[in-house]
This record gives sequence, structure tokens and C-alpha cells, in this order.
Amino acid sequence: MSGPETYEVFAVKYGTLQNRQRHHNFIQADPHDGHMPLDYYVWAIVNENRTIVVDTGFDHAEGERRGRTILRLPRDGLAMLDIDAGRVEDVIVTHLHYDHAGTLDDFPKARFHIQDDELIYTTGRHMCHAPLGHAYSADHVCTMVRRVFDGRVAFHDGDDEIAPGISVHRIGGHTMGLQCVRVLTRRGWVVLASDASHFYENMEAVSPFPIVFNVAEMVAGYEKMRRLAESPQHIIPGHDPLVMRRYAAPKADLADVVVRLDVAPKG
Repeated sequence: MSGPETYEVFAVKYGTLQNRQRHHNFIQADPHDGHMPLDYYVWAIVNENRTIVVDTGFDHAEGERRGRTILRLPRDGLAMLDIDAGRVEDVIVTHLHYDHAGTLDDFPKARFHIQDDELIYTTGRHMCHAPLGHAYSADHVCTMVRRVFDGRVAFHDGDDEIAPGISVHRIGGHTMGLQCVRVLTRRGWVVLASDASHFYENMEAVSPFPIVFNVAEMVAGYEKMRRLAESPQHIIPGHDPLVMRRYAAPKADLADVVVRLDVAPKG
């Protein structure tokens, strides 16, 4: 097997939820409640040999149903990096919540990488319970099942290498089969947490997000990601607007849309 390769890594912002308070984002009661919006991202991992996309976001119809603002389709955000969604061959789906698996059909050539546990979870008895099922779209789950029958899904059971320098790691917690992504970059190992930590504060304060399948796994996931990453500052949360402030855009005209994660934060 060839040795690890290094990659450029980008966060692409495609949506936002501005009308959100702190008490929506933590299990524990917060005596200092206040405004705490969510941003929505997909991620791109790129070098001269391959381009891998992480998650596929949601579309305008889903955003309208759920009261979220979509700023651009994920495919359009990727296009700003000269990434054609129609040509991408590998997409890592961290989990199947509506905001991470909602535009699968925009990637017609892709093989989708997912944990065994996530498809078991989303097609089994747990979806009979509204608190567990409400963040999923049945249409998205059914689309993924169809891709299984098309031979376009790669299943992973725990930790696995996707390509040299890129691996997935089952975290669980938020959902039964949530996985994070570890990428080797020129600044060291970066971990794309996705919803293993929505905000920096979830993992830094060990204060879990309230949409959760298993709290113990969620808390253990914070420590697992610290072991996987070069440092705690190399862990990128899945929905924190601070990501856009801490990292620089690759080009001036992409400010507020794309930031580059394989270089050190600003300041």
C-alpha cells in the first residue's frame, strides 16, 4: 500500500439558521442564554490525485420545510472551488440527517461511504420514535438504500481507510452510525468532526448537543477525536459559525462562502 498523501481541505458554507438560542445547543441548562446560530457546511478534500466530498447538505425544499435558510446548493458552493459534483467519485456521508445527505442525486458518479450502523439505524425500529427520527428525511434514506442496490455504497464497520491519508472513524453518539473524517494536511492531522461536535463549545466544555442517540458515546467521541487530531485546534466542528471567522478564504471572492482548513487559523 502506498504511503499517506497530504490534502487541501475546505469548508463550504451553504446554509444558516440565525434564529437559534444557546439552550437549543446544549443538554445542560444554560443560565446565560442568548443568541447562538448554526451554520451548515459540506467539506472538500483535494489533492492532485483525487477529490473527496464530505456530506451533501440539503436543498431549497428541505430548507423551507424546516425553516432553514439555504444560501446556495452544496453543488454550487463546490463549483466555486472548481469541483464538479457530477464528476466526484467518492462522497463520505458522516450520517444521514437531512442536512448531511440531502442532495445525493447531485453526485451521479459517486460511491457513498457510510457506517454499517447508520443504515441499520435509519431503516430499523428506532425510526418509529419521533425524537430519533425527526432529523431524518425518509426520502434521503430511501435514496441511499437505492444507491445500495445500484452498487454505489461502500460500508464501513468502525475505523477504515478511504484513501492514503484519509480515514473514517465511527463515533456514534449523535446517531448510531455517525463517523468523523481524519485527513493528513501540511499542518498535520485534521479531523472533520461533523456532528460529533456541532460547536467548539460542545467538546471544549464537554456539554453535549441535545439531539443524541447515546450521550456516553458522544462524550467519548470528544476524547477519540482529540487522539486522532494533531491537536485540539485541528478538530473542525460541524456547524459552528466560528469556523468561518477563524480560517481564511482561499481567495478574496470566496469570503463568507469557503474557508481553507489545511492551513493554520488566522491570528
